[in-house]
Amino acid sequence: MRSRMVRNPLRPVHSRSFPATLPRGASQPPPTSRTRMSRRIIIHSVSPQQRLVDQAVAAVRAGALVVYPTDSGYAFGFALDARDALERVVRLRQLKPRHNFTLACRDLKQIGQYARVDDAAFRLMRAHLPGGYTFILPASSLVPKRVATEKRRSIGVRVPDHRIAQALIETLGEPLLSSSLLLPNQEVHGMEVDELVDALDPHVDVFIDEIGRAHV
Repeated sequence: MRSRMVRNPLRPVHSRSFPATLPRGASQPPPTSRTRMSRRIIIHSVSPQQRLVDQAVAAVRAGALVVYPTDSGYAFGFALDARDALERVVRLRQLKPRHNFTLACRDLKQIGQYARVDDAAFRLMRAHLPGGYTFILPASSLVPKRVATEKRRSIGVRVPDHRIAQALIETLGEPLLSSSLLLPNQEVHGMEVDELVDALDPHVDVFIDEIGRAHV
């Protein structure tokens, strides 16, 4: 299930390492002969364990690219200053330069720090958030230029209605930069979670899974 996009109506980790010098006659294993590259953290969706949330947030702060659950399905997530993670998402999703990334925020107050919100936009967001809506608003100076769209300087903002997502944002202390989990030429929404983990294994650092409710 994808989140719905709404524009302002008034203008609106574990990696495998190899020795620098291989033994004589040895060769580096081919890409298919490797151990799992990503880490899977399973958190309860009703009562998120803070210890596990802390582990996931530590990875985000270290620049990791994570997959995390939201009220509208799984999403890519990374820190605002994680340039490498952003570039990996752009390559993985084959995104165009004007793509609107989304800031998953704690509440409307936090949205107001990272986007310019007029009265009409505030009333509209107050009526629909938390929830599966994403609003496209002018970005504030706190949003890095490489994240906001060129020329228009806009950014997507949302408040997910999901306890794990909220726990991650609260512990991180700032919005989680996000992008929908979509892959070109591959339908991921019908996959079982284990299949999704395997498909994303070479591309992400941490997969944050959930227990405690049915997967969508």
